[in-house]
Amino acid sequence: MRKRLSLLMTAGLLLGLTEVAQAGETGLVRTDAGPVRGTVLADHQLYQGIPYAAPPVGELRWRSPRPVTPWTTPRDATKPGPACAQAAGAGSPSSTEDCLYLNVTTPSRHGRKPVMVYIHGGGNSYLSGEGFGARRLAVQGDVVVVTINYRLGFFGFFGHPDLPDSGAYGIEDQQAALRWVQRNAAAFGGDPRNVTVFGESGGAFDVCAHVTSPLSRGLFQKAIAQSGGCSTTWGANGVIHTKPAGAPWITNSAARSDAVAVSAQLGCSDVACLRSLPATAFTAIDRGATPVVIGNSVLPMHPADALRSGRFNRVPVIWGNTRDEGRLTSATVPEPFDYRGLLEQSFGAEKAAKIIAEYPAGESARVAYGAVLTDGVWACNQLADDRLLSRFTPTYGYEFADRTAPLGWFKDLFPKGFPPGAWHSSELAYLFDVPTFDLDLAQQRLAATMIRDWTTFARTGKPGWARFSTGNVQEYALGRVGQINALTRHNCSFWNSIG
Repeated sequence: MRKRLSLLMTAGLLLGLTEVAQAGETGLVRTDAGPVRGTVLADHQLYQGIPYAAPPVGELRWRSPRPVTPWTTPRDATKPGPACAQAAGAGSPSSTEDCLYLNVTTPSRHGRKPVMVYIHGGGNSYLSGEGFGARRLAVQGDVVVVTINYRLGFFGFFGHPDLPDSGAYGIEDQQAALRWVQRNAAAFGGDPRNVTVFGESGGAFDVCAHVTSPLSRGLFQKAIAQSGGCSTTWGANGVIHTKPAGAPWITNSAARSDAVAVSAQLGCSDVACLRSLPATAFTAIDRGATPVVIGNSVLPMHPADALRSGRFNRVPVIWGNTRDEGRLTSATVPEPFDYRGLLEQSFGAEKAAKIIAEYPAGESARVAYGAVLTDGVWACNQLADDRLLSRFTPTYGYEFADRTAPLGWFKDLFPKGFPPGAWHSSELAYLFDVPTFDLDLAQQRLAATMIRDWTTFARTGKPGWARFSTGNVQEYALGRVGQINALTRHNCSFWNSIG
């Protein structure tokens, strides 16, 4: 179960309304590449495993996504496409490179509805779009939801010196999926002129990439980043225990040096040799989260610098966190729990002493360590993004704070007596239909409020609460939804003072 922590770390065919209505009755939709037949249910339709780009295999490994080969007979869209090749870190290893597929969930009532495109988390190394059922989000919010697969790990983010402009193929896949939405949204009852891109954890880092990529301009009108932003960095063990310090981004020069080292490790001296290797040669190397290469045409500058300078795609954004992000990482640290040693590994001895003074172990060093990671890695970095974004575009902050959120299959991850709180990714079961995460009645009401606000934002660009200002964000807790000051709650003045 511990390996599941890697979870934490995604104007064309405009059909007339008559044809759209027919699609809702028969499950047949004509995309720009060919017809697909999905599943028709009482309150929604589901279309799965639709290819949005050609399989990136053989000579197409480490190339920008290519168009699909059109088809003429209806394609079965009742089952999801395979997950992209990935190591076993999330518990679902795959060696499949033919994986560029997406899923569309649409309400029974058709029309020109907002479209929400979800980029799954997993640190750009794990998972797929399949595990995030969107029936509640689509039906309750009256929106069209698209979930996507994209190349992961070495396949999506390999910056080799012999691959010009390389290192962001996974982001390019997502851009290809967004272009597919532009061409095909209307066929599924969606409005291609009203698209919201949203993602969680690694998918939130990718949302930041789209907000700051010149190649994503015009592909979406709104963005939501859940638990991951442009300014995020972490020390050793800071996101996944035993993994080194890191960030969502890596420079072109550092990526090239790393690619040369990996090539040597695999016994190759050129890209032709690397392309001849089976996918399992790469998935056998599991390094946790995979950073996106910057300094190329996809991301010409560091995303945080793009926010500071105002050189980004200025769309309305929701940018936020869970209240107890770091407890999921803290839960995975084995006994004996060496609080000071962990802090010294992450921050150095001098800063560790200051942190212990500010966050004393008290009754539980594990809880204190979770608070350190919540504030120092996640919340204050995300709030730094909020401040930068709010200078140029409508910005809305939030914090998910249901400390009784269900654990699902995470339940065995948390040591006995250690309170999980509103742990990293705990809000996903409130937006998506995630197996084994069962909500009680009070939590269902909170989920309905979140879905209302997320989809209202997708529809109008305004979620129903005040814009971010001086740290004020919308808190989602059982029995209370309203404004709190997140800068104060997460001790950000302290973190700013120690650098």
